[in-house]
Amino acid sequence: MARTAATKRTARSAAAAQRPVAAEVVSAPPARKRAAVSQRATRSKVTSKAISKRGGNALGKNGGPDAAPATSTARIAESITTAIVERRLMPGTKLVEQKLADIFKVSRTIVRQALNQLSRDQLITLSPARGAHVATPSVEEARQVFEVRQMLESSLVKRLATTITADQVAQLRAHLADEAAAVQRIDVPGRTRLLADFHTVLAQLLGNQALAQLLGDLLTRCSLIALMFQSSHSAEHSHAEHVAIVDALERHDARAAVKLMDAHLQHVIDNLQLDPRVPDLVAVLKG
Repeated sequence: MARTAATKRTARSAAAAQRPVAAEVVSAPPARKRAAVSQRATRSKVTSKAISKRGGNALGKNGGPDAAPATSTARIAESITTAIVERRLMPGTKLVEQKLADIFKVSRTIVRQALNQLSRDQLITLSPARGAHVATPSVEEARQVFEVRQMLESSLVKRLATTITADQVAQLRAHLADEAAAVQRIDVPGRTRLLADFHTVLAQLLGNQALAQLLGDLLTRCSLIALMFQSSHSAEHSHAEHVAIVDALERHDARAAVKLMDAHLQHVIDNLQLDPRVPDLVAVLKG
């Protein structure tokens, strides 16, 4: 009897010990399963953020995963921006959605996203009736853009003159060599891009990415302005002025650097035909 009672107590104890273990197994998945759940949750958060940033969904037109829509949008926007900077796309050029979709092998939805981004950057204009066109800056806009550049870049070189290192001067010299080579071989798109990039390189050397991005946007708009108002400022002249600015920075001469940058930008403005003369009809038509 004593042995039977002991056996029963042992069985009850074993059952009691097993019950919490069974409950734990039910309530918590194995380690591998927990990791998978965690990974799915993380991916879900990342996807939600990406969707939120794009302002759309993650499905393509056929309901499947789109082939990197954000990347495609950026690629189209960058290609159009580069063509504007290199003066291959003229102000007023019509940008047909279907033609762009065929060129980049994407849907018109992706093209529309890129055009909306460029419109926010004021590089193109969108009209329900006329569609998308490369922007045609006004005289007042041209003046305002260069006024902002003068304020920003004067402060930029003033500060950079006090912090620039020998390695950074060498980097600028390398950029100037690329400029000179492009000017010499009459590479118009290449030299145009390099002459504009000089100003963003200065901002990057200062370590201010926000300033570099802002200058990049302003310089792209300046390319449109130069096309619109027929700048006669020669590439050779711009390059020579860049060399003088770097010479002043290398000497840590902040005052000279500011003076040279102001003069450089003023020369660009002076060579824009912002105040075209109204022709005398008699003089034009009589002869």
